[in-house]
Amino acid sequence: MTRRKLRILIAKFGDGYENAMLKLATACSEAGFEVVYTDIQDPRAIVASAVQEAIDHIGITTLPGANVENFADLFRLLAENGVSNIRVTAGGFLPEEDITRIKQMGVLDFYREGSIYKKIEKWTEEFGESTQP
Repeated sequence: MTRRKLRILIAKFGDGYENAMLKLATACSEAGFEVVYTDIQDPRAIVASAVQEAIDHIGITTLPGANVENFADLFRLLAENGVSNIRVTAGGFLPEEDITRIKQMGVLDFYREGSIYKKIEKWTEEFGESTQP
């Protein structure tokens, strides 16, 4: 059996730090993900992209200006579009109480500044899907 590449959408809530997002997209690609990169911030556009691109996972970078309501909208829209099975992780900057809230909404994990890079390959092994040759 071979594994198919997982499709991950890299998006953001908040403003700035495009270099960090590009670094994350590159790390995901090198770990074997098929990466769809976007700098859009609107939850409606993120979900529309995820549906159109048949995404398995959404990675959200939280930057200055990101808030819990962005995640509430994202999860509501995923459910409304029948794709609540898409996994979501986030990372960057958020107060601890907000991290707790977004995890309650469905965010699998929140990675503080840069800590995701060590976990990307493990995540691929754990959640990747096998396909027949």
